[in-house]
Amino acid sequence: MQADGNPLRGVALVMVATFLFAVADTLGKHLAILHFTALILAARYAVNFALVTVIMWPRNRAVLWQTHRTGLVILRGLCLALASITMLMALRLMPVAETVAIIYIAPVLVMLAAGTVLGERVGLMGWISAALGFAGVLLIARPGSGLDPAGVALALVNACFATGYILLSRILSRTESTMALMFHTALVGSIVFVAVVLILGTGPLPGAIDAMLMLGLGALATAGHLLFTSAYREAPASTLAPVNYMHIAFATALGWLVFQHVPDALGFIGMAVIAVAGLLAAWRATRQAVVVSGERTEQAT
Repeated sequence: MQADGNPLRGVALVMVATFLFAVADTLGKHLAILHFTALILAARYAVNFALVTVIMWPRNRAVLWQTHRTGLVILRGLCLALASITMLMALRLMPVAETVAIIYIAPVLVMLAAGTVLGERVGLMGWISAALGFAGVLLIARPGSGLDPAGVALALVNACFATGYILLSRILSRTESTMALMFHTALVGSIVFVAVVLILGTGPLPGAIDAMLMLGLGALATAGHLLFTSAYREAPASTLAPVNYMHIAFATALGWLVFQHVPDALGFIGMAVIAVAGLLAAWRATRQAVVVSGERTEQAT
């Protein structure tokens, strides 16, 4: 956070960003039911790439594409591209609220994976968080819930790709600029999905309204990510982490408004349990960061 950051502004930015993400999820479900998934994502990433370039080029110029660990930057972009397509495929089969809730197990998976990849200690609180997260998923996707097993599997695969994306973001933040990471993420996604459409075809072509909605999906995703990035300049992660879970609340409300779907009681409990697990993981990460910072201060004095 910058010295002149405003935590309330940061919270407001995250709330708006999560609302835009929930709108994008709802819109994505509508489009995925009607059209070829790769075509939707080709349009989304093309808009994302165009907007990122137009917005950031005047100030950053060549910094936009300069990288130090290009292979990992591309791998990060591929992780997000695969997360995007598994998300749309899951939304085609599942209600918006349950799909979004399941993917929020990703922070718990990041915590567990960081123990192996980054050598971080998980600890008792970490294992409690993991157990709660998986319990929440089981409550949502339990037998008799009426959810499509393939949709649940796709949502979990999405969480795995999101975990890889987040871990790579943490690793690359030490050497790469935020602008370059955003630019290459949009570029990689555009190349991947345009190539898929060129190879496999478009499927039924969208009408004018659906074509505009596909372009709008890209604008929503871009705006959400820009607001999200701006929020973390205003307030620390420990302040903003709880606000991220408004995404689930917004997704539930929009799923009800647009598709008339309301999760059952156990589904709501599962969502709450996943949110608690994610908050515990965030609290643990913040506490570890404070401890590490204290140790560095002691070593420097």
